[in-house]
Amino acid sequence: MGKHPNLLVCALGCLLALGGMPAAAQPGGEPYAGKAVQMIIGFGPGGGYDRWARTVGRHIGKHLPGQPSVIPQNMPGAGSYVAASYIYNVAPKDGSVLGIIARDAALGPLTGASGARFDPTRLSWIGTPTKETNVCIAFHTAKVKTVQDLFEHQLILGDTGPGTGTRTYPKVLSAMLGMKFKLVGGFRSSVDVFLAMERGEVEGICESYDSVIHRRPDWVKNKTIRFLFQGGAAPNPELKGVPFVLDFTKTEEQKHAIRFLYAGQGIGRPFVAPPNLPPERLKMLRDAFNATMKDPEFIAEAQKSKLDLEPEDGAHLLALIQSIYATPKPIVEQIGQLIK
Repeated sequence: MGKHPNLLVCALGCLLALGGMPAAAQPGGEPYAGKAVQMIIGFGPGGGYDRWARTVGRHIGKHLPGQPSVIPQNMPGAGSYVAASYIYNVAPKDGSVLGIIARDAALGPLTGASGARFDPTRLSWIGTPTKETNVCIAFHTAKVKTVQDLFEHQLILGDTGPGTGTRTYPKVLSAMLGMKFKLVGGFRSSVDVFLAMERGEVEGICESYDSVIHRRPDWVKNKTIRFLFQGGAAPNPELKGVPFVLDFTKTEEQKHAIRFLYAGQGIGRPFVAPPNLPPERLKMLRDAFNATMKDPEFIAEAQKSKLDLEPEDGAHLLALIQSIYATPKPIVEQIGQLIK
């Protein structure tokens, strides 16, 4: 798998060692009885994707026939391309493996990103528990205080790898709109970037609004950070007064390109499974996910963890992916060149 063969070999070994045995066809109506379902997490521990995966994983098993145990496994690397490529190419295609990948990972193969060895239109989309707004923030010690300052002064951002908004958004906005971002890579999750901000190693991040306010709620209260601008399908009503990224476009071409760039925000925190699942297994996974979203115990845990529920099902995500992949080729090529 490109630059990450050892990670995938290790992941496969871990899968076997943890007992993630395939849910082979069983007589009767409980094909998962006595089996384990592997939950692949495309990022390191502690970040928003990890929290969502583990929260869903604690409840989805009881909604699958046979009530299998669900075993989480972090598989970070290349902004979740390692995990997505593993799920697509290596994982058993029997419903025994699902995982969570970056919302923007779906754009990777379309734009020719290195390491994105999967076809999003063929992945089995299971659902998302929420939709997202991305915010670019600056630590209070940074010279950049407002979005207008970004056109005059450089802001050093931490990024968690290709395929994530922490890298793709600032790269495109720098090239297309003239915002002065400098990226520092090598971080496994947004939590690591937050720590680097506190240590003075970087000055900001473009990250999920949900992750920022729930991982560092005191930052907003104490004005430790500033919200420079927001991006997504539409302005978030909770962010009144925070400029929307489309406000800084100057042409219709730029508007189309920025809308395509932020299309992943509608994908939220997507759960996927390998392609070519037997139809009955895909239905089981989707039905279990949808039932989990309505499960009172899951809802209570999500609320206690301050995770905002705004779920969409797998069919909705697949339709959104197909819409993204129908984007005119010149726009796709333009964005693809800018994020390389």
